Amino acid sequence: MSERLWIKHPIAILTDGAERGIVVDGSRIVALVGRDDPDPQHDDVFDASRHVVLPGLVNTHHHFFQTLTRAHPAAINRELFPWLKALYPLWGDHLDRDSFRLATRLALTELLLSGCTTASDHLFVFPADMPDAVDIEVEEAAKLGMRVALTRGAINLGMTKGGIADERLMQDDDVVLADCERVIGRYHDRRPGAYSTVALAPCAPFNVTREMMCAAAELAEKHDCRLHTHLGETEDENDFCLSRFGMRPLDYLEEVGWLNDHAWLAHGIHFDDAEVARLGRHRVGICHCPTSNMVLASGICRTKELEAAGAIVGLGVDGSASNDSSNMMEAVRHALMIGRLRYDAATVTHLDALRWATEGSAACIGRSDIGRIAVGMEADLALFTLDELRFSGAGDPIAALVLCGAHTADRVMVGGNWRVIDSAPVGVDLARLRHEHGAAARAFLTAL
Repeated sequence: MSERLWIKHPIAILTDGAERGIVVDGSRIVALVGRDDPDPQHDDVFDASRHVVLPGLVNTHHHFFQTLTRAHPAAINRELFPWLKALYPLWGDHLDRDSFRLATRLALTELLLSGCTTASDHLFVFPADMPDAVDIEVEEAAKLGMRVALTRGAINLGMTKGGIADERLMQDDDVVLADCERVIGRYHDRRPGAYSTVALAPCAPFNVTREMMCAAAELAEKHDCRLHTHLGETEDENDFCLSRFGMRPLDYLEEVGWLNDHAWLAHGIHFDDAEVARLGRHRVGICHCPTSNMVLASGICRTKELEAAGAIVGLGVDGSASNDSSNMMEAVRHALMIGRLRYDAATVTHLDALRWATEGSAACIGRSDIGRIAVGMEADLALFTLDELRFSGAGDPIAALVLCGAHTADRVMVGGNWRVIDSAPVGVDLARLRHEHGAAARAFLTAL
């Protein structure tokens, strides 16, 4: 029998009408306790008087395996296409199931510590010894108690056929599609409170064939799952699509059956006004990845115009070889800062950036049961203290998390269970993880 936990008297909480906290019963939030409300029925209390409470953050784009090639000497100070061409061979030569498991574990742990409770990984590299790569991600997420939005990706257009990917990363179409069916059947849970969902995710127009894009759209419709890919990230991508397909990326997306409310796109930077309007009409999701966009000098996502048009805007850290971190609170701060460079200080607020990382991200991956603090929602929560020097003197507690640069949550709850306590992930030996992951990553430097 579940117990009712009163998370009591937070410094601040990102919802209305819960000044004295919330009550969690089992996996869900069952009551908001307002300023003038009587004490709620409860069996236990967590004293949150040192904490600012946010909904669990939702990361909608990552590449977990890339934690093995952060700040890699072959790839630093490059833009997207030359960056990819430098790293593709390293991933093809050195990634195996053991290093992939460690990369996944480390990425998920980093995310969890930053207040992220649900993570989507865009997985498109499947070395020969890990056909079960998606299963490895599920296993590692389960150990941490996190939710995952799995994507079964693919690369099947290499340099010999006009793409930009290394041939070692190719998979045959029948292998890809058969595994898509398997992964959907095993892990796509459509029920509220699910710990795993599945999307189909051919990597990008410049490394996947038209046939694969169409096949993924058909499978997604058949199985009622979502679609994910990179689109509109750089001007180089625009040039590639014009040269190869005779059309811009969004026109190509529509031609292959992806322009709908079941698709969310990573980056979505280089859209013109008419394209922004089309994305809005079709309620397409856009995952804004501000840190990666700055590192690779890709451009600035038109977040406010996309939202105004009706598109869904979420937030992602992107891969740790172009972000070099897996921290969602850092991504929130960067989304605020780069948004103000595009617009102004009044147009993009800290509440906008937090909304993108919670409600917006949840909507991108098709979840209506996470991303908000409200009665009936899953009890996915990130609790931060303001004890560090960086917060001293801060006035607005929620704004302080963004403006002063919160980095590590003190407590994280997923589905009513504490998964981070005193800034430490439950059941994880961080020193051992750092040592083992670092040793695995050294193999990716041997080619230099």
